[in-house]
Amino acid sequence: MVVPNDPTIQLSILQKHHDSPLPGHPDQEKTLKLVKQDFHWSIMTKFIKDYVSSCQLFSRNKNTHHKKFGFLKPLPIPNGPWICLSMDFITQLPLSNSFDSILVIVDRFSKMAVFIPRMSSITSLDLAHLFIKNIFSKHGLPSSIVSDRGSLFRPIFFRS
Repeated sequence: MVVPNDPTIQLSILQKHHDSPLPGHPDQEKTLKLVKQDFHWSIMTKFIKDYVSSCQLFSRNKNTHHKKFGFLKPLPIPNGPWICLSMDFITQLPLSNSFDSILVIVDRFSKMAVFIPRMSSITSLDLAHLFIKNIFSKHGLPSSIVSDRGSLFRPIFFRS
């Protein structure tokens, strides 16, 4: 059956084929196939894809296509201060004294944090110099550093 170009009628047909309990909120392809069995209208494919992609219930219930995430495992508690560190950046801050981001270094044993202002345009070599000046010179070389794999924490940082 050819459906007139009336969004109200088209929406009603689509809701009966997608939202009712019988089809069980099918994905875009299955909904399109169900509707095409009995109906046709111009730009039907786009109308159905837009509707299904905006369906909150479908989004919540659809199958994920990635491997399930593993359980988070806590990092081991270090034996003493400044042996194991965590590093990250706070970025996109308003400019202050010519700095727009902060390097945060946290001792995982004592939870003491060091905040080092910096420019977001810093290089790995400059970052290594900041680390030596602010951490290594005062606390020694840690046995491990945990970061979020930021691009500045490349091997060049650790070689420097």
